[in-house]
Amino acid sequence: MFPLRPHAAVLSLLLPVLLLSSAAGAAESGDAAAFEASLHYQGGLVTLPNGKAVLNLGNKYRYLSPEDTRRVLEDAWGNPDGQGTQGMILPAALSPLQEGGWGVIVEYDDSGHVNDSDATTIDYDDLLADMKKDMTETNAAREKAGAKPVHLVGWASKPYYDAAHNRLHWAKELRFGDAQQNTLNYNIRVLGREGVLVLNAVAGMDQLAAIRPALDGMLAVAEFTPGHRYADYNESTDRSSEYGLAALVAGGVAAKAGWLAPVLLFLKKGFVLVLFGLAFLGKKLLGVFRKE
Repeated sequence: MFPLRPHAAVLSLLLPVLLLSSAAGAAESGDAAAFEASLHYQGGLVTLPNGKAVLNLGNKYRYLSPEDTRRVLEDAWGNPDGQGTQGMILPAALSPLQEGGWGVIVEYDDSGHVNDSDATTIDYDDLLADMKKDMTETNAAREKAGAKPVHLVGWASKPYYDAAHNRLHWAKELRFGDAQQNTLNYNIRVLGREGVLVLNAVAGMDQLAAIRPALDGMLAVAEFTPGHRYADYNESTDRSSEYGLAALVAGGVAAKAGWLAPVLLFLKKGFVLVLFGLAFLGKKLLGVFRKE
């Protein structure tokens, strides 16, 4: 594994997403160069492994397969488990190993067709207040388990739903424990016929100005293929999700249950914090906490 330096942590609320931003460079430049050379980058138009969506990367972004994504997440960024993704999108001009490098993990949540009828009625200020309250309750359990708290500072960018393209995006400002620098958690959800494409990016708040243009451009990168698009939904035959747009922002099924329970795994190697999405069913919340 390449040595890591302390920087940003990752937040993923229940939807199975993994991301770590600002991966540090390798101590040995030769090792980093060899690892970089072993990655199989793809550009242009890329079809995701599940065949349900494509990425229009142009010349600004590039893509790594699920296997290469696993290697980056586990071997370079120190995640315990980097499997189960649909791959990763990275800026073409940056290596995931260099200072300031970042990427967006892509996953597909097949929990059903999300009804967007609440798009114009959601009060996101009230939703933020509820999320902060739930986070406070979760932190009490975290601290009891010996883990540091995660604080939701506020919206870095208030949620916005593009009804014409069925894309929801927002950004949260987070504070992990007593970290001096807050974390930017940028989220994109693309709604489809029977599921949602989940894209998350995380960086330090001081990186917002630098990476925001790239993230804004990434809004249009992912789209569903014909037959899997939002407009292809057939109410009589297709599955419907149990939650709407507000719950996607708050954390999907977790929001319905009143949980909002991110799990923070403290990895001693490199003293870097990695927050890791989990499959909720079959796991007890406190059972997955680890002490620093």
